Amino acid sequence: MKELLRSRKSALAVLVFSSAGALAQDDPHAACSAVGWVPREILERPVALRTGIGNSHDPVTTGSKEAQAFYDQGLAYLHSYVWVEAARSFHEALRRDPDTALAWVGLSRAYSGLEDPRAARAAVVKAQERAGTASEREQRRIALRARQLEAMEELDDASRHLAYKKALDEALAIDFGDAELWCLRGNAEEASAAGRGQRGGAASVAFYGQALALFPDHFAAHHYLIHSYENINQVGLALEHGEVYARLAPQVPHAQHMWGHDLRRVGRVEDAIAAFTRADELEKAYYLAESIPAGVDWHHPHNLDLLAGCYQHQGRMKTAASYLREAAASPAVTEYLEFNRKGWVGLLLASRRHEEALAAARELQQGKGTTTRAVGHALAGHALLALGRLADAEAELRSAQGELDALGEDPAPARVRRSAVSPYVDGLRGEWLLRKGRRDEAREVLKDVQKRIRAVPGPDAWTEALFRLEAIARVAGDVGDWELLDHTARQMSDHDPAYGGTRYALGLVAEHRGDREAARREFDAALGYWQKADPDLPELTGARASLKKLAGTISPLPPRAGSE
Repeated sequence: MKELLRSRKSALAVLVFSSAGALAQDDPHAACSAVGWVPREILERPVALRTGIGNSHDPVTTGSKEAQAFYDQGLAYLHSYVWVEAARSFHEALRRDPDTALAWVGLSRAYSGLEDPRAARAAVVKAQERAGTASEREQRRIALRARQLEAMEELDDASRHLAYKKALDEALAIDFGDAELWCLRGNAEEASAAGRGQRGGAASVAFYGQALALFPDHFAAHHYLIHSYENINQVGLALEHGEVYARLAPQVPHAQHMWGHDLRRVGRVEDAIAAFTRADELEKAYYLAESIPAGVDWHHPHNLDLLAGCYQHQGRMKTAASYLREAAASPAVTEYLEFNRKGWVGLLLASRRHEEALAAARELQQGKGTTTRAVGHALAGHALLALGRLADAEAELRSAQGELDALGEDPAPARVRRSAVSPYVDGLRGEWLLRKGRRDEAREVLKDVQKRIRAVPGPDAWTEALFRLEAIARVAGDVGDWELLDHTARQMSDHDPAYGGTRYALGLVAEHRGDREAARREFDAALGYWQKADPDLPELTGARASLKKLAGTISPLPPRAGSE
């Protein structure tokens, strides 16, 4: 076990998710037929012009007004990561005018979003073949896309990323008034050339701000600023841009979804539920109208995950479970989506359904992704510890660590980083130590885990951290480690004071130290936040029982059993 308690070096693991389920080099003919996770027949279907999807306009060289309109529509969908409709729109533009060079560039970007690098490269070649009839500005954009793809082919080569950013800067010196180009420059401030607006930070804000200075209602700049501000924990600013994005693109599910991100961060959970529900309704209406299978839309299970998280926040575990089951029914078309299925196991653990949690974790262990298998072993270990099977949990810890050792960092947008996985492995190590009675070691590990999970930026990580903190608090209470429970409850309070679980943990600590007034206050607050909770929620039952006991208490409460 000593080797599991030491830090380890990681090795690079390469994972490719595709509809074929195999690496392209396994088949010499794969280059001719390889696609991402969406069949070409769907991507090439005719599409009509739509409204309510954003206000993109980027002049292109074409004699067809319809080609321009469909190109603008494709660009709008690109900015909202609606890859399928972006591809359909660009194909429609090309049906009107096959020589619309930037439509080929847009199609290339859509294929990258669908993780189809060969198609992305082929589309750029088509654009380059038509560059002679395009304007000089368009020629620069074609060259930039080719430079970006070169950098994306070697994501660990920082020099290629820098060269791409330098080329963007040189283009901006000429096309300073091009808002679309400023957005591309903001995307490029991410960790690699594959950045597309999701992982920006303080450095990207200025570029999107310049796009808004040129075009105040540039909906895409508002979208990218939401992500950037979330990543630097400026939730108020993210919320402001989220409201604008939702208003400017009312028919785009992702626009409603992004507003929901930050509504929940400021305690407006009901409004967040409404936003995520609106996104879900828009998606399902679209699937029905266009005969599009929900399984080809990466966004659908992601939205359901966050909707479920809102219901879990309210203690409505049964409703949360129904949405997570629906999300799990969709194919995991990216590593990120497969990894996110851990939420279902987490909910089962939170509901103390340990045998079911173990079975669900075993399914994760069969995943295609190293990250998914690692978290599957870690979550299985937690279930086994709750069931009293410490030796089996130790074996799961070894397996989880082994998967983690095979994992390297990959800055591609759809990939899961090592930093998102390691807290799960270390969290299991900490609980194992705690249940073995090695409390000092356990506290050190688990306090570090808490620090790390709270430091991860972004709204998804924020909610996940809250429930992970609660899981540690639950274990600390189960084993009677009041020092750890006190520390964790304070972390929860700093993270999200408007959560019933936070107030419940604080109430337990106050009750243990004999502070009746504080205990009553915290348990009352927990009941207030859990007004819509399932009646059989264990923590709700516990809060009511404690309040009933406190009501009949005359003298200060004695310390609970198991205290140190």
